[in-house]
Amino acid sequence: MSGRLFIVSGPSGAGKSSLCASLLQHTPDLQLAISCTTRDPRPGEENGREYHFLSIPAFKEQQEAGDFLEWANVHGNLYGTRQSDVEAIMKSGRDVLLEIDWQGAAQVAEKIPTAIRLFILPPSLDELRRRLTSRGQDDIAIVQRRVAAAEAEMAHAGEAHFQIINDDFDISLQRLIGIIQQ
Repeated sequence: MSGRLFIVSGPSGAGKSSLCASLLQHTPDLQLAISCTTRDPRPGEENGREYHFLSIPAFKEQQEAGDFLEWANVHGNLYGTRQSDVEAIMKSGRDVLLEIDWQGAAQVAEKIPTAIRLFILPPSLDELRRRLTSRGQDDIAIVQRRVAAAEAEMAHAGEAHFQIINDDFDISLQRLIGIIQQ
């Protein structure tokens, strides 16, 4: 039996990473397909756990070989999901979780039309700005760029099967769990 594919997207700061981490803890039959990226690891991140951190030449080599189910340039860094990773999880009968941007979600949906798309939204752009600023990892110019990008990304929320406004983490998590367990 083949597993299902769930795609969670949303702007930076909407809470998708935190929600996905909790979702994985509460849903044992769901496995994250770890994306590849050319960005530098953040403090506490480990290669192969949060991402496969690749050099730009290594990423481009895999891209040219057609290894990626999807890929995108996000804030100047390359991100991609290897098709072989997704297929291996699905063939094992487990459900797959992809945490990717809307561009990647659209690419995957074209190739795998049965994929279930979910979009995490912040309650407002002001709250998003507050969340990004409170992280303390980006200067104000980068935060402003991310908020502007988020506004453009949020225009694509309607392309997803489900939209979740993350104004209460626990309620948002329960909604995600309910969708996965349907």
